[in-house]
Amino acid sequence: QVQLVESGGGLVQPGDSLRLSCTASGRSFSSWAMGWFRQAPGKEREFVAVINSNGGGTDYVDSVKGRFTVSRNNAKNSVYLQMNSLKPEDTAVYYCAARRFYDNYLRASNYNYWGQGTQVTVSS
Repeated sequence: QVQLVESGGGLVQPGDSLRLSCTASGRSFSSWAMGWFRQAPGKEREFVAVINSNGGGTDYVDSVKGRFTVSRNNAKNSVYLQMNSLKPEDTAVYYCAARRFYDNYLRASNYNYWGQGTQVTVSS
């Protein structure tokens, strides 16, 4: 069993930065691939980024490449999403999720555990 708790969301202006954190409880955090998803009102949950178990592999949706960076600290059972140059279209609830393997990671249904989400609002 893995429990995930996100934090770090908030209201920011376009061009600002935020760093989301996701802390896991339970065993074997270092063996899980970790994904970030987001869901805007009226839209489906969207893949944002993923990082493999040792942090050596990452992937991003095209719309955030060059702006967002995913990282992890297995000693702290945590994964992070650094978001720079935020845009209004980044507004959504952001979720972290855990998956056993670093494959088929684009689909939300392939993840085993989810956090409760943290709201990110980008508005002037």
